[in-house]
Amino acid sequence: MELWTYATPNGWKVTIMLEELKEAGVDLPPVEIRTVDIMNREQFEAEFTAVSPNQKIPGLRDGNRTLMESGAILLYLAEKYPSPLLPQDDSKWEVIQWLFWQMAGVGPTFGNKLSYTRYMDDVPAEQKAHPLKRFTAEAQRLLRVLEKQLERKDFICGDDFTIADIACFPWVRGWKWSKIDITGHANVVAWVKRVRARPGVDRGLSYGFSQDEVDQWSDKTKQQYASGGASIASNESIDSGG
Repeated sequence: MELWTYATPNGWKVTIMLEELKEAGVDLPPVEIRTVDIMNREQFEAEFTAVSPNQKIPGLRDGNRTLMESGAILLYLAEKYPSPLLPQDDSKWEVIQWLFWQMAGVGPTFGNKLSYTRYMDDVPAEQKAHPLKRFTAEAQRLLRVLEKQLERKDFICGDDFTIADIACFPWVRGWKWSKIDITGHANVVAWVKRVRARPGVDRGLSYGFSQDEVDQWSDKTKQQYASGGASIASNESIDSGG
């Protein structure tokens, strides 16, 4: 099995998944980690495009099967290697709907807010005002939904940690980088701390960073991500097809 990835929220979903499967006692086959340096545009190279036609990380190759999209990869791994991360009875649909909620809402909203906040310095402030307002408001709406869902629960779908938590956590955890304030949502804050304390999550987040940068990036790393993100988010990259 090969995981093609980079240290971003969508990439961390899968590295966390692999580590949490190990924590659940699953005997995984060897997994080769293939770094796709999106800061240097390696996602557009033919070798990776053969795995992920959408040219976005992560991508997975398992034998003759290739998969793109982090949510699909989480589902694939959860079904191939049964564990409490995805229930085997009808309650799995509770988990799956929250997985799709993240994919359709949290990821795009938090990602767009991050782009306008950190990566679009060449866009005039007056042009960014509306999207910043819109994505900030939508992020807060989504956080209110999550806050309500977490009432009297340790995790999104109840007492058990699932792929719904894995999908949501890397995006919500990065709230300071995207400047989406979560501090007004006590249940969300407690959930972030609870998830972060898990050993499997800790190992999954460590991919791509030294241990002392997992929770606090150095100025050099911040500059690297800001510079690389600006290139990825630019209209020139979109217009040229990569």
